[in-house]
Amino acid sequence: MIGKCKAIAHGSTALGYIFREGKLGNRLAFHNLCSRESKAIYEEMKLVSDYNTRCRNKFLRIEIGIAPQDEKKLSVSELAQIAHLFAKKMGLDNHQWVAVTHKDTDNRHIHIIANRISLYGEVYDTTFVSNKAARITEEISREKCLTIAKKVKIKTKHQKAKANATREETKRELQRICYALLDKYKGTGITGHSMFLYELNKNGIIIERMKNKQDKVYGLRFSYAGQSFKASEIGREFGYRSLQKSFEATNKEETNKPHQVIQKATEKGGQSDTGYQLVPPSRSSISRDNDTPQVQTPIGAVADTIVSAADEVVEELGDLITPTTHGYDYAETAWQRKLRNQANRKKKRERGI
Repeated sequence: MIGKCKAIAHGSTALGYIFREGKLGNRLAFHNLCSRESKAIYEEMKLVSDYNTRCRNKFLRIEIGIAPQDEKKLSVSELAQIAHLFAKKMGLDNHQWVAVTHKDTDNRHIHIIANRISLYGEVYDTTFVSNKAARITEEISREKCLTIAKKVKIKTKHQKAKANATREETKRELQRICYALLDKYKGTGITGHSMFLYELNKNGIIIERMKNKQDKVYGLRFSYAGQSFKASEIGREFGYRSLQKSFEATNKEETNKPHQVIQKATEKGGQSDTGYQLVPPSRSSISRDNDTPQVQTPIGAVADTIVSAADEVVEELGDLITPTTHGYDYAETAWQRKLRNQANRKKKRERGI
C-alpha cells in the first residue's frame, strides 16, 4: 500500500468528489458522524471547525492505494479495518472522518476526508504529514502481509512509451530541433516568437493547444513524425507559459536589435506608430544622406518576405502568440513616456528652470 495526506481548505469540494456517482465504490466508515451524504457531512464537520477561526486549511485529504496483487484478497470489511487502523495510527480518534473506496480506475484505492479540527477544538499538526501517512501505510502493509509501496512496480503509460525505441528516437530528434531554434530566437520578442513557430512548422512540427472545460489554454502538445508529445516531455522550457517568457526582451537594448525594432513616436501633434519594424530605422525605406536606393530596396523586400511568412504561421496558430502575451505593450509604453516628458517640461517652465 501507499498513503498520501494533505491539509486542504475545500472540504465541501473534496467530499463531493469522493461521493460522486460513477466513482463511489463502497462506503467503508463514518467516524463521529451521523450523516451519510456529502453535503450533510460537510455541514456537520463545519459546525465543529467553525469554532476555530484562525485555521485556514480545516480538512485533511487522505488517499491509500492498494497494490494490484492485494486487491483480490482484501474484502470490503478488511478494507474498512485498514481505514480504521490507519486513522487510529494517525491520531484521528477525536476527529470526524469518512472513508470510501473508488471504482473509477483499474486500481482500487481508499479516500478519507477528515476534519482537521478535533471535537475538543484542537488543530491537527500537519508537519511532514504526508511522510507520516506513507510510514503508517508501510507499517500496516507489514502487519497484514501486504505489498509494500517500494516493491510495487506498475508499468505506467509513460514507462510503456519509453520502451518504444522508435518513439524515443523521434523524441530526441524533436528535442534537438526545438532547442536549436529556441537558442536561435530566445529573447528576441514577438517577431522571434513568430519566426520560431514558423521554422517549427517548416520542419514538420505541429503545436496543438490543450484547453480545459473553460476553453482556456493550459498546455501545449508537439506532434512530429507521427508521434505526439506533451511539452514537458520535450523540456521544461517548452511549457505554455515558459515558452512565452523565453522570448521576452532581456534588456532595454532589445529595441535596437535588427529583427525587432519599434518605431518611435512622431513629432509633437502626431500619433505614434504602433507597428513592428523588421529592420532598424537607419536601414528602412526612409532615405538618409548616406543611404542609397540600391541598398534599401533589397532589404525591404527580404523583410516583407520573412514577415509575411511568419504571419501565415501566426494566423494558423490563432491566439498562441499575441503582442501582449509577453507582458510588453510597446505602443502604450512609448505613449506614457511621451506624456511624462511633456509634464516634466511643463513643471520646469513653471519653476523657471
